Amino acid sequence: MTSIIFRTATRYMFPPLLVFSVYVLLRGHHYPGGGFVGGLFAGSAFALYALAFSVADARKVLRADPRDVTAVGLALALLSGIPPLFSKEAFLTGTWWTLPLPAGGTLDIGTPLFFDIGVYFVVLGVLLTLVFTLGEEE
Repeated sequence: MTSIIFRTATRYMFPPLLVFSVYVLLRGHHYPGGGFVGGLFAGSAFALYALAFSVADARKVLRADPRDVTAVGLALALLSGIPPLFSKEAFLTGTWWTLPLPAGGTLDIGTPLFFDIGVYFVVLGVLLTLVFTLGEEE
């Protein structure tokens, strides 16, 4: 599509869509959302970019092969199940750590967050593999 309005709107909407996808990813522990929905938002931002410009331009913005993104996400999701094994818990049991913050206070971080980030990357990679493959066909 060669519409100047569509390209300009995409240029302005792309960064907020990615930021919103990360917001949805991080709020998914307590409210609706999480890795799957966040990955869909990020994938839709790249799909919009590919429609407005080209698949080659969207690949340049991504800076990685979508299959590699999928592999990293799958590895992260699987690795998030290993820490509970050290405390004799079942695989993928939620484990949390309390980290002190330099400004005071603490931060609780757990394996479900890493699992959700892995799901985010898997969904993003699979969606972009589909979109880019369909967009490159004649």
